[in-house]
Amino acid sequence: MALAATIGIGVLMSTAAQARPELVGTHLADYSPGTIVVKTSERRLYLILDNGHAVRYPVGVGKAGKQWAGTTKIEGKYLNPAWAPPAEVKRDKPDIPDVIPGGSPRNPMGVAAMTLAGGEYAIHGTNVPGSIGGFVSYGCIRMLNDDITDLYGRVSVGTTVVVTR
Repeated sequence: MALAATIGIGVLMSTAAQARPELVGTHLADYSPGTIVVKTSERRLYLILDNGHAVRYPVGVGKAGKQWAGTTKIEGKYLNPAWAPPAEVKRDKPDIPDVIPGGSPRNPMGVAAMTLAGGEYAIHGTNVPGSIGGFVSYGCIRMLNDDITDLYGRVSVGTTVVVTR
């Protein structure tokens, strides 16, 4: 199944982020356990565990003009997803294939993707690990493949996702 999720070519960071979810104390007490909170300005994703703790992951987020904020839910979960570039990506990069098969090293979804309701966005892995920690996508939340694998196993379809700036 082709996913209509967006992604941009990554800006390589001088040091690649390391895959390692961290258990952290958090000030995010306003969110229910099980909620995913993406702090765009921090380039971090938090999975709320309880009233004072979360699992934190480094992420890549939307580049200038491509960021968004709001509340949505995980609509679907896919392992080794194929990817079909949305119209905006196709317009910017007309030579990109209409579909890139899952498992291809050219597929920007990495090893897993969780699509978000109400748009063309996803939380997904990446085959460009140096892009994690940057403002790099067309609005998707990009994670290291080991991290998306960890998060994928912790959440289900219907999980609330809150993206803040």
